[in-house]
Amino acid sequence: MQSQATAQARQFARELRKAMTDAERRLWSRLRGNQLGFRFRRQHPVGPFIADFACLDPQLVVELDGSQHAQQTAYDQARDAFLRSRGFAVLRFPCHEPLRHCDGVLETITSTLASLAGAAPSRIKP
Repeated sequence: MQSQATAQARQFARELRKAMTDAERRLWSRLRGNQLGFRFRRQHPVGPFIADFACLDPQLVVELDGSQHAQQTAYDQARDAFLRSRGFAVLRFPCHEPLRHCDGVLETITSTLASLAGAAPSRIKP
């Protein structure tokens, strides 16, 4: 079960949705509207944290990591542990990957979704 989002996290998520990076916009254009056979949310609050992209069924969080993540590995590990304790699988990609290799990112996401859903990969649209 997902944890209730804090009011502060919900407000911050709204602000982040208005200021998406180019990489987030590129990936969102391929995740939105059930294109992969699963519904994603962007900048979705989970407890005190904001997931870049979240699929609630099955529970998958997709994160795009910028250069600041090299200096905050302990924070990212604690965040991932929190998300996993709430039942989410977490995928992390460098922020440049959707711009350079979007199809590869999508292949990883679709195979993870298939695994989590217990479905054959053919059920999921590439």
